[in-house]
Amino acid sequence: MNRFQGTLLALSLPLSLIAAPPADDLELVKQIREKIIAKSTEKKEAEMKGYDSAVPETGAKFAMVPIKGGQFLMGSPAEEAERKEDEGPQRKVAVSPFWMGKCEVTWDEYEPFMITNISRKKDGAPSFIAEDATVPDVVSKPTTPYTEMSFGMGTKGYPAISMTQHAALKYCQWLSAQTGHFYRLPTEAEWEYACRAGTTTAYSWGDDPTKGGDYAWYWDNCDGKYQPVGQKKPNPWGLHDIHGNVIEWVLDGYAPYQKSDKLLEDPLVPPSENLYPRVARGGSWYDGPEALRSAARFKSSAAWKVQDPQLPKSIWYHTNGMWLGFRLVRPLEIPSAEEMHRIWNSGRGIENEE
Repeated sequence: MNRFQGTLLALSLPLSLIAAPPADDLELVKQIREKIIAKSTEKKEAEMKGYDSAVPETGAKFAMVPIKGGQFLMGSPAEEAERKEDEGPQRKVAVSPFWMGKCEVTWDEYEPFMITNISRKKDGAPSFIAEDATVPDVVSKPTTPYTEMSFGMGTKGYPAISMTQHAALKYCQWLSAQTGHFYRLPTEAEWEYACRAGTTTAYSWGDDPTKGGDYAWYWDNCDGKYQPVGQKKPNPWGLHDIHGNVIEWVLDGYAPYQKSDKLLEDPLVPPSENLYPRVARGGSWYDGPEALRSAARFKSSAAWKVQDPQLPKSIWYHTNGMWLGFRLVRPLEIPSAEEMHRIWNSGRGIENEE
């Protein structure tokens, strides 16, 4: 039977007997979670080890570092130099164990997700799903970019940039579907906890910004562009470029910190229905050293899409965010399929002026 004959047959059948094609929905996430449950063998923090991995569809390599759970003071003290008001008041936070990407996600990893030979709808769903489509094939992916997204700064070994929070989360879903591990963006608390790596100073290397050249790419040493990942010294927990190179998406919506006398366990600010502001961390090649501090926060803005010629604006690209990337996290505890689905789709929102 050819496709035309199949279509005629389908039109003649009652709707209740026509199987819906696979879609990027909760049922798809349930299939991904089954693979994750079968593949993920670590149950306790003591079983967590660092590991090298590769994107199965492409062979692009990446590495994950185990981060033990613990407590820390989140935010900056009032006396810290260059401190911003939204970095306080400090709160005591407890974080559960997770793995974090040793480096920022590179173009080698991200570009095959971003550019495919499949025609796509605006929401990233494939225009046609083949009968032999795999689960990763069905995950929504970016529409074709409308400009060269590295802006001539380099691709092989360089951090991927200019994606929306939604695009970064969908990459996490696509990678999870292939590897059998649950990947997502870090929460803001997880990011700062990992960045500080047990330190209480302004930077993970101390309080002296002039020493940052050993650990970070920023405006003073970057030659006006981002640089290949992993070239600078890591922080005490083995994370490269956690300060500088590109700012990194986190999972949270933006909100001012609230004073709390209680220990906050795995805090998260769920994004609102509005797209802006969301949070990114770490400072970038485009910033001065003060923006690289462990507590520094960045708010997303509609200005990050000024060059986008589309109406409505793309849900996939921040064309003005040439300093914006992301880093992977894999929590030890595997959430429910419903929670995975919520997380991987939390980057969508209503375009608004902040």
